[in-house]
Amino acid sequence: MYTIGIDLGGTNIKAGLYSEEYAPAAELSIPTEASEGPEHVLGRIRQAVELLLEESGISLHEIRCMGLGIPGLLDPQQGLSHFSPNFPGWEEVHVVNEMKRHYLFPAYIDNDVRVNMYGEWQFGAGRGADNLVLLTLGTGLGSGIIHNGKVLYGTTFSAGEIGHMNMYRSGRPCRCGSSGCLGRYVSAVGMTVTFKEKLAEGRGSIIREWTQGDDQAITAKLISEAYDAGDALAIEVMEETGTLLGFGLANVINLLNPQLIIIGGGMADAGERLLRSVRETVSGHALRLSGGHCRIVQAELGGRAGTLGAAYYANNHYFR
Repeated sequence: MYTIGIDLGGTNIKAGLYSEEYAPAAELSIPTEASEGPEHVLGRIRQAVELLLEESGISLHEIRCMGLGIPGLLDPQQGLSHFSPNFPGWEEVHVVNEMKRHYLFPAYIDNDVRVNMYGEWQFGAGRGADNLVLLTLGTGLGSGIIHNGKVLYGTTFSAGEIGHMNMYRSGRPCRCGSSGCLGRYVSAVGMTVTFKEKLAEGRGSIIREWTQGDDQAITAKLISEAYDAGDALAIEVMEETGTLLGFGLANVINLLNPQLIIIGGGMADAGERLLRSVRETVSGHALRLSGGHCRIVQAELGGRAGTLGAAYYANNHYFR
């Protein structure tokens, strides 16, 4: 029997079909087309399933179950997605009931960051760890927590919102309704905003030449490339971002005492450019015993973490 793992993103839907041993029978990615609304997105998920079956030659009758990682706030017990900020009109969408209308096998949902964490915990950088935190640095900052071998969910299944840790009393406004949240600074978007703010102050950078003065074209990837080229502003912004993340992680280490913090998401590609200042800050500000027993590492699985994790999560529920 096979298991399907779906990782729903604002831009792309990643899908994987896995054997009992989690060997991939097929893996693919298709555009989400989120702007077309919830019904269209749910249809795109079903199209991804059809494509997996076509590519692998496996029939629906050979599918045991399906797991889906859905961004935003949700209730995994009911299979209900309350709200997803990057999906227009996406409110109170009963994902599991929608899947039941089309498939005989059961479907299970969880937050997209948590399914990525399941993937890294079982198959990637977190193997063998009983206490870990996974951060995904992309458009925003998401996180998930494993404590004493169990996933922390919280009262409303919202545990682990490290990105909404307040870092400044009066900082950048956040869509959560607060301001100064860590994710508004430590994310791909946050870092580019910091860079543009410094340009607006009259600072110079080689990136201005690369983009021909079009500041809207500045990305976290360009900042990494400018860092490698020795650009002073790119180095400053990267280190400033890493330092702020380090202060946030010092708080996390003092509170949760993890043995491992895994940094994933697109911005994790910055690697040691970012993590060097993260580690230095943690070393200077986390409790010595807790900080000394916590490693900060890059995620290993890249884009496969979500689909593998969703499949693992689904099987866990199926057999439970």
